[in-house]
Amino acid sequence: MNPPLGPSPATPAETATPAADGIGARLLRLSRMTAVRLSLLYFVVFTLFSVFLVVLVSHDAARIMSDQLHEAIDADVTNLEEQYHAGGLMRMLVTLDELGRRPDAGLFYVVDTAGNPIAGNVAELPPAAIADTDDAPHPLDYVRFENGREVGRLALVRTIVLDNGFRVLVGRDLGERDRFRAVVRRAFRAIVVMMILLGGATWLFLSRRVMRRIDQVSATSSRLVAGDLSGRLPVTGSGDEFDRLAVSLNSMLARIAELMGGVKSVSDAIAHDLKTPLTRLRNRAEAALNDPDPAAAHTALEAVIDESNALIRTFDALLMISRVEAGAALSNVAEIDLEALAEEVVDLYEPVAEEAGGTLELVECYQKYVVKGNRELIAQALVNLVDNALKYGRRDGAAPDVKIWIEQNAETVTLSVMDDGPGVPEADRARIFERFTRLEASRNAPGSGLGLALVAAVVRLHKGEIAVEDLAPGLMVSMRLPK
Repeated sequence: MNPPLGPSPATPAETATPAADGIGARLLRLSRMTAVRLSLLYFVVFTLFSVFLVVLVSHDAARIMSDQLHEAIDADVTNLEEQYHAGGLMRMLVTLDELGRRPDAGLFYVVDTAGNPIAGNVAELPPAAIADTDDAPHPLDYVRFENGREVGRLALVRTIVLDNGFRVLVGRDLGERDRFRAVVRRAFRAIVVMMILLGGATWLFLSRRVMRRIDQVSATSSRLVAGDLSGRLPVTGSGDEFDRLAVSLNSMLARIAELMGGVKSVSDAIAHDLKTPLTRLRNRAEAALNDPDPAAAHTALEAVIDESNALIRTFDALLMISRVEAGAALSNVAEIDLEALAEEVVDLYEPVAEEAGGTLELVECYQKYVVKGNRELIAQALVNLVDNALKYGRRDGAAPDVKIWIEQNAETVTLSVMDDGPGVPEADRARIFERFTRLEASRNAPGSGLGLALVAAVVRLHKGEIAVEDLAPGLMVSMRLPK
C-alpha cells in the first residue's frame, strides 16, 4: 500500500522554534566559557565547604549543649539528694521550690508512693514518666505553665526514687537547643543565598573582565595572522597576570617583528648587493668558456674561484649572524679572561698590521678582566673589530695604529678597539652595524659589510652594549659586557 501523498510529519528537531534554538545555542556557548565553568566550580566548592562547616558547627554545638544539659541535671539531682539526706523531705522541698523560681530553672516534679503530685513546676506529666528510673536522662513531652497558660514542651529528664518511696523528676527544657538549631538553619539558608549571589557576581566579573582581555588577545592574533605585525596587547597597568602575560607576549611580538624585519632586510640586501658579484661571476665563466686561449681561460677560472670563495664567506657570515641572533651559539658558556684573549688576537694580527706598515698593540692591563660567555664568539667579534680598523683606519694613505684597551666598573667590562684613521661620520654610526652596510669611503675595499653586524649580534647575545666614539682623529668601537 502506497503512503498517502502530502507533506511528511515534522520531526521534533524540525518543529523547534528559532527562539528555542537561539537560547540553546547561547546556553551551549555559556557552558563552554571558562568564566562560567570557573564560577560554577567556585559555587560548588564554596557551597560544599559551607555545608560542611555549618553541619560541623551545628553538630559540635548540639553535642556541647547536650553535655551541659546532662551536667545540669546531674548537678540538680545531686543537690536534691544531699538536701534530703541532710534535712529530710521538707528541706528537699524547700530547696526544690527555690530552684524552681530561678530564671534558668529546670523541671522539678515530686510524687508520693501512690503517684499523687506533691510539688513541682510542671503542669502535667504522662503517668509513665515517673515510672522510668533509669540513671541516664531521656527525652519527655510535658505541659508547662507559661504566663498563666499551659504550653506543650519537650524536655530531657531523669527520675530518682527516695528511700521513703517518693519519686523526684528532674529535667531541663530542650527549647534552647531547638532554637539554636533553628538559628543554624536560617544561617545555612542565608549562606546558600549569599553563595548564589556571590557566584553570580563572580560570573559577571569574570565574564566581563576575563573575556574582554581574551577577546583582545583574539583580535590581536587576527591582526597578526592578517600580516600586521604592529599589533600589541593592551597593558592596563594593574600588574595582574593578564598584564604580565601581555608584557611577555608584546616582547615576543616585538622580537618576531624584529626578526621578520631582519629577514626582509637581509633578503633585500642579498638581492641588491650579491647581484653584482653573481653577474660578474657569470660573465667571467662565460668569457672563459668562449676564450680559445687556455692560459686566459685558466686565469678566468681562477678569478671565478676567488669570486666564489668570497660569496661563500659572505653566506658563512650570514649563517653565523643568524645562529648568533637565534641564541643557538650561546651553549658553550664559560669564564673568559679578556686580557688573555686580547693577547692572542694581538699575536695573530700583529704581523698583518706590520706588513701593512701599521701597528697593533694591547694597552697594558693591571688586573684580570673576566666575563661569562662564548669564547669563540667574543674572539670572532674582537677579530672583526681589529680587521675592520686595519682595513678602513687609513688616513691620508698612512697605515693605522690600532690599540686594544680593556677597562671595567662595578657591573661591566669594556673591550675597545681604537684607531687613528678618518673615523665614521656621526650620521652613519648607527647603521654601520647593519648587514651589508658599506660606507662610500670603503666601497672599493674588499669586504661584504657583515663584520660589524656579527659584532653587534654577539654583543646582543651576551646582553651587552656596543658603542662608537669619535677620537678626532680616529674611532673607538667598544663592547660593554656584563661581568
